Amino acid sequence: MSSPAPDFEFGTDGPSLILVGVDGSRTSLRAAAYAGGLARRQGSRLLAVYVGRIPASASAAPGGAAVMNETVEQIADELKQLMLSRTAETGIAAEFRSVRGDPLAELTRIAEQMHADAVVVGASEHLGHKIVGSLASRLVRAGKWPVTVVS
Repeated sequence: MSSPAPDFEFGTDGPSLILVGVDGSRTSLRAAAYAGGLARRQGSRLLAVYVGRIPASASAAPGGAAVMNETVEQIADELKQLMLSRTAETGIAAEFRSVRGDPLAELTRIAEQMHADAVVVGASEHLGHKIVGSLASRLVRAGKWPVTVVS
């Protein structure tokens, strides 16, 4: 007598939560489109994260920090509207978060906190990152999740 065939779980092999870092750059918007398509095909949730960076030099100028805060909030609002409207059109379960700080530290913290199964970011377009390492390469080196870098 043979044992019954094991039950298979169709559709559960892919990621359940995909985190995508967005900053408004060309490559981050491509990364968001890629992550959205992947989330739609896999039936995953999508978490878009914008990390606003306020340079230390902004607080040196009178009113500089207030202007930078306003700029970061404006960028975050525009990205949130764009991301949520696009994902609503395709029926993707999506969330948008805006935080301030170091992009690597914040994306890592949120990915760990939310138990992200995959991280998607855009490739850096800055020449200096060839020397010090881009956000994408540092996320890959962290080796905590599969990281997709979109150029």
